[in-house]
Amino acid sequence: MRKLAFINRGLLICLAFLVLLLIGGTIYGVLLQTTSPRHTQIETLVISGGGQTFSGIGRLRVLTSDPQPGTVIIFVSFVYYPEDRAFSEELVLRVRNFREIIVDFIGSFSIAELQEKDEESLKSELLRRFNAILRLGQLETLNFSDFIII
Repeated sequence: MRKLAFINRGLLICLAFLVLLLIGGTIYGVLLQTTSPRHTQIETLVISGGGQTFSGIGRLRVLTSDPQPGTVIIFVSFVYYPEDRAFSEELVLRVRNFREIIVDFIGSFSIAELQEKDEESLKSELLRRFNAILRLGQLETLNFSDFIII
């Protein structure tokens, strides 16, 4: 009987500790969090002429259409103008769509087809597909910081 009471008391102390830890973590997360995890941060680089480089799409690893798929590592960026707030917000909201477009398009090729393709033709087709989903503005050029076929 005494051992059972001792175990119950120990379990209650552990439960109280976990509740305090949960409450403390919640308070820390709410009060000290500086950015919301629901918003994507835009990494930018200032370009002469007022534009900035949008690199929020990030580095992607795309599997090719080969029977034994290869991997393409690609990092796509483009110039935008942050003064146009509505268009800048649309770009952030479309990051997931941009990633899907890149994966679908690049993933539709085999390694051999990608090696034969001109990088400029790949850029122009991706640019066309990006602009097709944009409503508040259009992109002028795309850049590949990385385009590695493994």
